[in-house]
Amino acid sequence: MFRSKASSLSKLIPLMFGQSNLAYKFIHPVTASCGHRCHRSVIYKERYWMHQLSAGRQTISTGTKVMAEGELPAVLILDIGGTHGVLEDLAALLKKHFHLITMKEFLGNKEEMRKKIQSVFVFECRPTIDRELLESLPNLKVIANSGVGVDHLDLKMISSFGVKVTNTPHAVADPTADIGMALMLASARRLVEGCHIALSPDTKCFAVDWLGVEVTRATLGIIGMGSIGYKVAQRARAFNMRILYHNRNQRRKEEEEAVGAHYCAKMEDLLQQSDFVMLVVNLTPETHKLIGKKELRLMKPTATLINISRGAVIDQDALVEALQNKVIRAAALDVTYPEPLPRDHPLLNLNNVIITPHIGTATVQAIRMMAEEAIANMLAVLNDQPIPSEVFPK
Repeated sequence: MFRSKASSLSKLIPLMFGQSNLAYKFIHPVTASCGHRCHRSVIYKERYWMHQLSAGRQTISTGTKVMAEGELPAVLILDIGGTHGVLEDLAALLKKHFHLITMKEFLGNKEEMRKKIQSVFVFECRPTIDRELLESLPNLKVIANSGVGVDHLDLKMISSFGVKVTNTPHAVADPTADIGMALMLASARRLVEGCHIALSPDTKCFAVDWLGVEVTRATLGIIGMGSIGYKVAQRARAFNMRILYHNRNQRRKEEEEAVGAHYCAKMEDLLQQSDFVMLVVNLTPETHKLIGKKELRLMKPTATLINISRGAVIDQDALVEALQNKVIRAAALDVTYPEPLPRDHPLLNLNNVIITPHIGTATVQAIRMMAEEAIANMLAVLNDQPIPSEVFPK
């Protein structure tokens, strides 16, 4: 079934990309470790040809009517620019294919706008998708999430309105794997502490006993070996690391051999052996507080916990206690719960933790690629074409 869908994806979906041609790797979502949803590499070798869309020449079949030539489909966004709005460069990209309606414009003229909106572009978890909004948009067909995680969306509720949900897994894997490696290296070599020492006006000399640990030849345990986890393993192999992984489904032998990864059917075995434990799972009821007091006590006292998934995957109270009592050596977190943490949160006062502001995909290239993927998804739905990255409720 998936192979036949991939073949039909060779049909053109007009879309403005930075390049005239782009070979896409389509990844089928599968259930992975502990019930979380990850993305296993099911690679389709067909090229997904993307071409520039002439704004005045598109005809889109909506299922109920065909839009007039020159009319662009309307997409709802929170805002353009500002603290929470869509970045202006991305808004310009969206405008090549859609008529943009901000939430302020929609609320100011609901009767006129509600029937025009067929898509919602969710950027940085905004706008909030609730029942009231869905009830007010009778012609809504698709909610396109810019990013892979959809724990902020009630998939079952959205599906009950006959609306499809899409995400953008292809753009996030490389930058998120990069930030995982960056956090591991920064924590191992105590780069943040070292920077403070080097810049401090009180520093007179550098202490000879100020030491970090090595990543090279250390053991890395990856919890969640989807597309991101696998790319972490590819990078770790360059450091001659011993790679363990835990996933609900074991990868194929040739995939394991390509990165030198060893499967641990029990997460406990991985925790006990790893010098660095990296969490690369989606947040689901099964992965909520996946790492708690029990799991932290299974880890080596010299181990580091790295989280590039979602903050609620870790029991943060248990993590604070573990870091304070040296149950584990350190933690490096790109995600917390909530974000940002309250300014008096105890995690912010520990010198053996690095916290970054959820920047796993915060690169110029990734943000644009996510927008391009979201546009491709929306156009596919509106054209009644196979959808590159649809997310289904469990």
